[in-house]
Amino acid sequence: MIEVNLPRFERLLARALDTLPAAFAEMLDNIAVVVEEEPTEEDLRLVGLDPEEDDLLGLYHGVPLDERGAGYSSLPDRVVIYRLPILWICETEADVVREVRDTLVHELGHHFGLGDDDMPY
Repeated sequence: MIEVNLPRFERLLARALDTLPAAFAEMLDNIAVVVEEEPTEEDLRLVGLDPEEDDLLGLYHGVPLDERGAGYSSLPDRVVIYRLPILWICETEADVVREVRDTLVHELGHHFGLGDDDMPY
């Protein structure tokens, strides 16, 4: 496991956001991307994972764009990136950068209505 403090991790996440294609980034209206240390047991159960055995790197909270009606109005959707589980599987900062970006793209894919098997990687 590599050590990356929270401020550095947040900078790596910001860098990942900056690398998104412009057309993709422009469609991220009303969505917050945040860092949390690790998922709660409730978060794990929400996606069908066992809190005793499984780790979760990120989670999308919201209503996917393809499920919204014309009058949809709500608080911002959230993408949560979990710092500790990512650090547990990474050995270098380059690994962290790659994993943060992959997790971000995966969770934003859910925002666009993509299933796990439809992700663009």
